[in-house]
Amino acid sequence: MKWRIVTDSSCDVLPALEWDDVTYGKVPFVFQIGSREITDDENLSIPEMLTEMERCPDASHSACPAPGLWSEQFEQADRVIALTISANLSGSYESAVVAREMTLEKHPNKKILILNSLSTGPVLNMAVEKALGLIKTGFSFEKISTVMTDYIHSLHTIFALCSFNNLVKNGRVSRLAGLIAGKLGIWGIGIGDSEGKIEMAAKVRGTRRIIQTITDNMKQNHFSGGQVVISHCLNPDFALQLKEGIQKVWQNARVMLTETGGLCSFYAERSGLIVAY
Repeated sequence: MKWRIVTDSSCDVLPALEWDDVTYGKVPFVFQIGSREITDDENLSIPEMLTEMERCPDASHSACPAPGLWSEQFEQADRVIALTISANLSGSYESAVVAREMTLEKHPNKKILILNSLSTGPVLNMAVEKALGLIKTGFSFEKISTVMTDYIHSLHTIFALCSFNNLVKNGRVSRLAGLIAGKLGIWGIGIGDSEGKIEMAAKVRGTRRIIQTITDNMKQNHFSGGQVVISHCLNPDFALQLKEGIQKVWQNARVMLTETGGLCSFYAERSGLIVAY
């Protein structure tokens, strides 16, 4: 019996994932930057994309994967676990649901689980790892469905942004506020809520304050050690500082650093960080 774990490209950079009869696939978002369409796949150069966004005077946009792309992935295994960016941030989840119906019409014996991650980036990384572990353990599809749904609801997300260019261009932050924030070195700290929506929680200045704000959030959510994933957009030094700051508070924290993929880089922008725990 073959298994396939599928995500949209909101999942950040993962190591090669192959284990016995388990394979991994990813369906891409598409970016509109000026007059150019860019596919979020393995050929994407994130530094070039960011530079192009920064030079473009207009707002840039993203489009979620079409149902046909999801269906192509679902065709490749008997059992499928699909993970999407928060349904409150994108139509990717709904697209995957449509694709499941399309696929089951042709292959009614397939089993396809669609999970709304309620987040993005590193949360999907953690969920992929969890799903793979459950499959390795030999759990049934039904048991995995239950465990994965509970697991998704146990995760938290917090992010830190220092660039507001795209938010300004999309009208979500005033041009003056964005300019002042950039000049003063102010970072915006945001959190993902239980419904998968994002809200800005604080504006801080300086790496120490950022690390303190993030660890305070983790304490408020009763983090007591365990797995943490930090995704960074071309900012490995600060990601390492944050890792060390977290492990200073929780010595038993297992902190993994990874790079943001295309979609998370598109929204976190240069130097942004996303933390899942």
